[in-house]
Amino acid sequence: MALMPVSDALAAVLAGAEPQPEEMVVLDQAFHRVLARDVAARRTQPPEAMSAMDGYAVRASDAATVDSQLTVIGEVAAGRPFAGSVGTGEAVRIFTGGVVPAGADAVVIQEDTVADGKRITIKEAALPGRHIRRAGVDFAEGDVLLRKGTRLTDRDLALAAAMNHPQLPVRRRPKVAILATGDELVMPGSAPGPGQIVYSNGYALHALARQEGADTIDLGVAADTLDATTSGIRRARESGADILITTGGASVGDHDLVQQALKAEGIAMSFWKIAMRPGKPMMHGRIDAMRVIGLPGNPVSSYVCAFLFMVPLIRALSGRSVIHHRRERAVLGRDVGANDVREDYLRARLELRDDGTPIVLPVNHQDSSLLANLAAAQALLVRAPFAPKAEAGTPCEVLLLPV
Repeated sequence: MALMPVSDALAAVLAGAEPQPEEMVVLDQAFHRVLARDVAARRTQPPEAMSAMDGYAVRASDAATVDSQLTVIGEVAAGRPFAGSVGTGEAVRIFTGGVVPAGADAVVIQEDTVADGKRITIKEAALPGRHIRRAGVDFAEGDVLLRKGTRLTDRDLALAAAMNHPQLPVRRRPKVAILATGDELVMPGSAPGPGQIVYSNGYALHALARQEGADTIDLGVAADTLDATTSGIRRARESGADILITTGGASVGDHDLVQQALKAEGIAMSFWKIAMRPGKPMMHGRIDAMRVIGLPGNPVSSYVCAFLFMVPLIRALSGRSVIHHRRERAVLGRDVGANDVREDYLRARLELRDDGTPIVLPVNHQDSSLLANLAAAQALLVRAPFAPKAEAGTPCEVLLLPV
């Protein structure tokens, strides 16, 4: 099969990806969930004109000159409005958050007055509307303030609460099942035997999927047999996974059995092999509602492919309004060579010039097995197929890695 361009492979992965069903969750459980519908305010905020400062509610015309004297006729605190009205020559003691009483149209802060019993002397002229938060200055009932497809932040939850929503309509979290393959893999903390390596890919994949809002299912490590690999795929289906991620066994060696197992389970493959580096031997297919992404076993290849393909798929299934990674503009900090037929994603560090321009410094060794370089990188430098040699100072594009 010919190498598929990255853009075509991503389009195939996302084809037909519809958001998960809607469910209602209480605010405490809504952090980083994705809104299924627009949400409008159920109240006006603030519902009435309120004082922004501690001081005195007055008629601005009565306090327009310094040394004006007014009679204090009552007090307003937050949650305890004044029942009367402010008349000519009168003032009401008011505290921050207190409802501005009828008749008053300004607040003189307490530092600008001198109090003597029930009388105050104005030391700073009042202006109409000063230090008053008008009704609805934040939002009005019916205003749509949270939009469908928004991944809710901590500030969004505060806003939803102020809008008087105790719960919100969100999309169900996609379920991502992760299956590793390989007789050579042992768990962290083990003593690897001859030819064995410590399993690491799954920890990054679980974290990346969860960071994007998915629930993950750990299917463990399958031995390099067709039965073991097939059993793992079946368990993914039985778990109700929306996405099955396999890692390892994606090449064409005698012990690379993932493609055989997928086909044996009736999974229709849409592609195998992508024109990208790292990560050429990546697979994609689907059976019923479950989508499958077969990642390479090398740690860097596994992570980069998951970042480029799994993350947008999770976002699409989550109903996110923004699905694709945003490419950022930067400047090369060192020369890079000409590229071949594959699109390159070079691990790179970022530095900022004095003017704030990001400088991209590709790490020295780009081998797809080098986890230390991946962990040290802040970005992927994107190099198009057949891109010519580029010198330091040349504009470029990068994808920022999660932090």
